[in-house]
Amino acid sequence: MSSTPLVINQGQARELLAQVDVPHILHQLFRELAAGQAVQPAQQWVEFPHGAGDFINYLGVLAAEEVYGVKTSPYIVREQGPLVTAWTLLMSMHTGQPLLLCDAAELTTARTAATTALAVDALAPVAARRLAIIGSGKVAQAHLHYVQHLRGWQSIRLYSPSLGSAGVETLAQLKALDPRLSLARSCDEALQDADVILLCTSSAGPVIDPSHLSKPALITSISTNAPRAHEVPPQCLNAMHVFCDYRQTTPDAAGEMLIAAERHGWDKRAVVGDLPELLSDRAQRPDYDRHVFFRSIGLGLEDVALANALYQIQR
Repeated sequence: MSSTPLVINQGQARELLAQVDVPHILHQLFRELAAGQAVQPAQQWVEFPHGAGDFINYLGVLAAEEVYGVKTSPYIVREQGPLVTAWTLLMSMHTGQPLLLCDAAELTTARTAATTALAVDALAPVAARRLAIIGSGKVAQAHLHYVQHLRGWQSIRLYSPSLGSAGVETLAQLKALDPRLSLARSCDEALQDADVILLCTSSAGPVIDPSHLSKPALITSISTNAPRAHEVPPQCLNAMHVFCDYRQTTPDAAGEMLIAAERHGWDKRAVVGDLPELLSDRAQRPDYDRHVFFRSIGLGLEDVALANALYQIQR
């Protein structure tokens, strides 16, 4: 018999996520992926006719939990700016019935930032003390939340072009996130002597040039729905140690990796390691003779794992 899935809206998802140890769930997920207990297909990109937008579908299977899921995220072109939403559908591998339909906005923010945090914990120098964050929105703030205790940060500098027009209340809210946080007046000021740089923007093109940095640093980058979006110049990949969330899918979806392969002779076999390998001690840690770059595109498995955690709470 068919069943009606539990529906969770954005507000409910936010409340339930507060009860979940997101990094722990994702850490366990990547260990299961390394052990062959999970399946991560490639992203599916479905383009609308006439350049009107697209859907990106993120799929995944968690065998131990007996669930399959898909997050589907539209990028809808509008005169007033693009509209991006996302919903995650969780299905039972035991009954074949839908279990949960969840607004994925909060899941996406949490899993994006927590995945970066796993990479920072695995890759950042133990002695890292200076953190830079480029971006000031919810995703950037979530990044700070998940990394603020991973190292003994002595300074945390945040920069976003939007801060120039931000109100007093917004600036005060940002400064209240961590007593070590300062708001930089320029991107260069934020990046000065940084050990770890978190790129947390929705930019479709480069926001920093690693070749201008004063010393080797860990640089992390996320993704947006814009076609071939990238936050660093593609040609710089050849001069960095490159890591990613999942080597089987990321190099064929990340904008800078695609462009670097097509135009700059970069080979995806140059990826040193991914999170399943790092978290199961199968990848060599970098020695920082050059910049270290970590790229995540967002995996369907991350959405499935968090959606399943919310479902288990609500059962």
